[in-house]
Amino acid sequence: MQQITPKQLKKYLESATNPPMLLDVREPWEFQTCHIEGAVHMPMGQIPTTYKQLDPTRQIVVVCHHGMRSQQVAQFLEKAGFKNVVNLTGGVDAWAREVDPQMPTY
Repeated sequence: MQQITPKQLKKYLESATNPPMLLDVREPWEFQTCHIEGAVHMPMGQIPTTYKQLDPTRQIVVVCHHGMRSQQVAQFLEKAGFKNVVNLTGGVDAWAREVDPQMPTY
């Protein structure tokens, strides 16, 4: 499974002509508290019934709080045939610490 650090993702998002989809799999209250701009919210518990709405040809960076749930979702998507799935290591918590110190944390 591919992994990307917050700093690598920030640099990639700034330079990509075709940026990846940011898939935030946290609970609604978590997403409302903070999220990376442009992220699509799809809670982890809904993934088994909603993942077919995602484009399997598009690169997807999966995001959660610390990177554990997103890794599980990324593995699920890979098993479902998605070829270009990446896990954000450290999740939004690491994003807030390393990239966006103004982002609320919890």
